[in-house]
Amino acid sequence: MRDLVDVHYPTAEKVVLVMDNLNTHKLSSLYEAFDPEEAHRLRDKLELHYTPKHGSWLNVAEIGFSILKRQCIPFRVANINVLRNTVKSFITQRNAEKRVVNWQFTTSDARIKLRHLYPELYAKILLLQGTSLSVLIKKEASSSKDWALIKQTIY
Repeated sequence: MRDLVDVHYPTAEKVVLVMDNLNTHKLSSLYEAFDPEEAHRLRDKLELHYTPKHGSWLNVAEIGFSILKRQCIPFRVANINVLRNTVKSFITQRNAEKRVVNWQFTTSDARIKLRHLYPELYAKILLLQGTSLSVLIKKEASSSKDWALIKQTIY
């Protein structure tokens, strides 16, 4: 983190990071690695955003690891040097071929797939699209909690 803040982006007001929910990917981890003053300085320069839990398919790094596992090491490797050489060769080949992740997940897909995480936002979107209130209630208010969120959103 210090390298990102001080070397790669020293003039940035904020360094915005998108990470998975690994327990070490929290700002509190800075206080375990650095003295309090340095941790505070770094914390003030960082803005963290997290991919959804159980959403590894949204994380391009996780997609890369999945490709690595399926195409390069779909077997158990008993020797660490064999593993290192196999992975290094695979990465060198993919880089030479200029292989990229073909990201196909759109904002529309996200609204459908993740709508259960943001019911009040979804209700607003439906209303803005002209969905009638009665259709919205029938379609989305499967519980009293859902109805409360929709009611709060509308009124």
